[in-house]
Amino acid sequence: MQSISKKLSILFVLCAVAAILLVTIFVNLTVSNKFNLYMIDIQNKRYERIVSYFEEAYKREGKWTKDTGIELIHEAYMGNYCLTLMDSKKQPVWGMDPDDILTQIHIGDMSVQNNGVYTTKTFEITIDGKVVGYVDIGQYSSVLLSEEDVNFKDSINKSIVVSGVITLMIISIVSLFISKQFSTPIREVANLSVSLSQGNFEAKSTSKSKIEELENLRKSVNILAEKLKHQDTLRKRLVSDITHEIRTPLNVLQNNLEAMIDGVFPVTNEGLIYLNEEIIRFGKLINDLNILKEFESESIKLNYEPIHLDDLLKEMSKDFFIGVEKKGILIEYEILANEKYQIIGDIDKIKQVIINLLSNAIKFTERNGKITIKLYKEMKQIVVEVIDNGIGIKQEDLPFIFERLYRGDKSRNQIEGNGIGLTIVKNILELHNAKIEVNSREGIGTKVKVYFPSTN
Repeated sequence: MQSISKKLSILFVLCAVAAILLVTIFVNLTVSNKFNLYMIDIQNKRYERIVSYFEEAYKREGKWTKDTGIELIHEAYMGNYCLTLMDSKKQPVWGMDPDDILTQIHIGDMSVQNNGVYTTKTFEITIDGKVVGYVDIGQYSSVLLSEEDVNFKDSINKSIVVSGVITLMIISIVSLFISKQFSTPIREVANLSVSLSQGNFEAKSTSKSKIEELENLRKSVNILAEKLKHQDTLRKRLVSDITHEIRTPLNVLQNNLEAMIDGVFPVTNEGLIYLNEEIIRFGKLINDLNILKEFESESIKLNYEPIHLDDLLKEMSKDFFIGVEKKGILIEYEILANEKYQIIGDIDKIKQVIINLLSNAIKFTERNGKITIKLYKEMKQIVVEVIDNGIGIKQEDLPFIFERLYRGDKSRNQIEGNGIGLTIVKNILELHNAKIEVNSREGIGTKVKVYFPSTN
């Protein structure tokens, strides 16, 4: 198997090579074709100039002689073509030997037809519309090249090749850099995922990427690692708490029953009542766990109906007056008049939410404390606030208060409870498309806000 860095580098280089080859071939063909057309145009103009020269010479002399236009022989020799002057009856006046230029021409230097094959073209020489002679121009290629033309073409081809090689080198360096930008964060994330699969939730990816998608991937995997670590901690805590919650009443029952059997404790009515209370507490724990299981399996059925929250809050608060009076706690209401606080929900489940919130507020508020219940509208939501000035919650415990059987520091553990109430509350609210927020400071108090979707 190859690394992603190596594969990306090879892919970039192969694409670069293919692109450079295609561009090089295309540019070379284009330049060659354009150069051929340019040389053919020059050659045609040369033909026209030669014919015009002989016409002017005939006009001056009035006839053909062996010296007519003979001065063109040197130019023709240097230009790698042969001239033959003929009269009107196509009888030679004078001519050049093709073999004289065979040794110096650049055959094969251009991709044109008939290279190395001697060909001729015959042009009429006319005066006043009358043909007075012919000039035969012969050459060993369809395009005549001088040494300067060959050098120019070679320099173009070399430039194309050199530029292709330099481009390939630059692309290879850039591809290595780009592949590293891609491969480093991906490799770290891959290694991190392997570590997570092996149970190492402390692993983190620290190599930041400037590529948005890869950086989002890195952050997401780091968040996943944090959540897995959190869930692993909760799992261990859950096992420990369940064991503790179940073992405590069973130990009490076992120890007391063994003492009664051994005659250490007398079998009295008070003793039996105490054991029965432990059994009830144990049964309540099992019942709460079953309720939680129903919510989390989403198998619970809800009976939806209109609920007026203001009336429900006032009605249910009355059930807590006895407990409030014993602790000297004051309950205040802040409910705006002339407003409708109607929601759609299961009234029994909403009652369970209010019972849990008020029970917690009373439970964790010390004597002579105060609880404030607020009800108001915010945007398209109805907000219920339960505020107390009780013992509060530590900041490190806040993220876990909705977890099963979670209870915070020892001061809160000393108060009766099994840590399931808020878990059930959150599940009920989720079934009603509602949200809950808890803000708290240790020693100052707690504020719980529930957001219900409004029906009006």
